[in-house]
Amino acid sequence: MCQLLGMNANTPTDVMFSFAGLATRAHEHKDGFGIAFFEDRGLRHFIDHHGARTSPVAELVKRYPIRSDNVIAHIRKATQGRVALENTHPFVRELWGRYWVMAHNGDLQGPPPRLHGAFRPVGDTDSEAAFCWLMQELAKAHASVPEVRELTLTLAELLPRLAAAGTFNMLLSNGQALWAHASTRPGSPGLHWLQRRHPFGAATLADEDLTVDFAPLTTARDRVVVVATEPLTTGEPWQRFAPGELRVFRGGEAAEAAAG
Repeated sequence: MCQLLGMNANTPTDVMFSFAGLATRAHEHKDGFGIAFFEDRGLRHFIDHHGARTSPVAELVKRYPIRSDNVIAHIRKATQGRVALENTHPFVRELWGRYWVMAHNGDLQGPPPRLHGAFRPVGDTDSEAAFCWLMQELAKAHASVPEVRELTLTLAELLPRLAAAGTFNMLLSNGQALWAHASTRPGSPGLHWLQRRHPFGAATLADEDLTVDFAPLTTARDRVVVVATEPLTTGEPWQRFAPGELRVFRGGEAAEAAAG
């Protein structure tokens, strides 16, 4: 299955160390890559149906000075939908005057969810169809953008309906927060999360001989949460999501958790 990476911080933060760890795994997940990151209310979105190890777009991203407080990245191993640009995560839609970004890891079986609103998939993946359904149902549940807590409660009602069709590990953001949902059972890749805060130390990538000491790059006020399919580093206290668990991260903190 695919691999996910998310980051949420209380100040615009460099994500390239974690992205380098994700890209290292692209030899097994070579059917496309993408990254989306917020800059205030704006969004930068880079995708390519070529793998992150060979894509010239990936090389551009590695040279771009990314500093953001909400980031979602994805490397694809196709299970549904052909290898094509329109099927490359993360997907983006607008709702309530905000960009929404989603990336999915898993495989949903059966007929796609019923769509009758303004949101329609461009490609032919189960992931994009699920995202369109989620946006449709959020738009039905709220007349305008609600508080993060209200959104979390609504997502806690909606996401189990998608997970009932298969595996639905997901990252979602509208620039205000990062929501992460896991449905994979123990023994299979799922989702893990980690918080870094003062006192910051060094971290070493699990799949590459690269170490970064965060202490001289941060302040005592900085807080960063990283979410990944599998832990990206060694020697750090990664926590695994429970099956059906939904978490929302805001300002580099684990704000809430809910069972699906």
